[in-house]
Amino acid sequence: MKSTFLTLIILSGPALALTLTTEDYPPFNILDAKSQKVSGISTEKVIEIMLRAKENYTITAYPWVRAYQLAQKERDTCVFSTTRTPEREALFQWVGPLVKNNWYIFAKQGDTRAPKNLDELKPYSIGTYRGDAIAEYLIKKGFKVDLAKTDEDNPQKLLKNRFDFWATGELLGLAILKRKNLSDKITPIFLFNQSEMYLACNINMDNKKINFYNKILQGMDKDGSNLSIENKYRK
Repeated sequence: MKSTFLTLIILSGPALALTLTTEDYPPFNILDAKSQKVSGISTEKVIEIMLRAKENYTITAYPWVRAYQLAQKERDTCVFSTTRTPEREALFQWVGPLVKNNWYIFAKQGDTRAPKNLDELKPYSIGTYRGDAIAEYLIKKGFKVDLAKTDEDNPQKLLKNRFDFWATGELLGLAILKRKNLSDKITPIFLFNQSEMYLACNINMDNKKINFYNKILQGMDKDGSNLSIENKYRK
C-alpha cells in the first residue's frame, strides 16, 4: 500500500513592529518640526531599550490625547513619557521609571500675589492641558482648571489673563518659554509635586516583554547608560 505524506510548510514573516507613541514634551520627548524625528531623554532611553531587546519599532509623535488613546486601544503599542498614577495603574503595563518630573506653578513676572503653595491657589484659575496628569491631579483636588489643547498654548493664555497661573512640568515649561522667547515674561514660582514617567504599554502586550524591557532598563542604570543620556541634556 502506497503511503502519502502531506508536508505543511509554515512561512513566518518578519516580526511586527512595536508602535511607540509620544508627544512633544521637551526635554524628555523633543519633536523636530521639520523632520518629525523625536529625540530627548526619555526617547533615547526607550530607543536603547528597543535596541538591546532587538525589537522592530516605530516612534511617532501625536497630540497627547491621541498618543495616549492609541496605547490603550492597540495591542503592541506603548506611549511615553507617561506619568504613572493610581487612576492609570490598571490601564497599562509599565516600563520604568524613565525620568522624574518636577511639577511647577508658573506666573507672570511681577505678579504681586506671589502664592507659595497650592492651598493659596484655591481662589484662582490654573492653566493646564487636556489629558495631562497635572490637569487630572488638580481637577481631582477641586481646583479651577482651564484646559488648553496643548501646553504650548498656555504661556500666551497666561499673558492674556485667560487664567491666573500655569501648572506644568518644570523643564517643559522652561523649554516652551525659551522656544517662544518669553523667558523674561513668565517665571516658575514654586514646586508642588514630583512624579515619575514611564513607557506605558497596552494591557494585552506579552508580559514577558514588559519584564524583559524593565530588566534592560535596570541594566542601563547599572552600566551608566541612563546617566550618560541625562547628562547630554543638562549641557
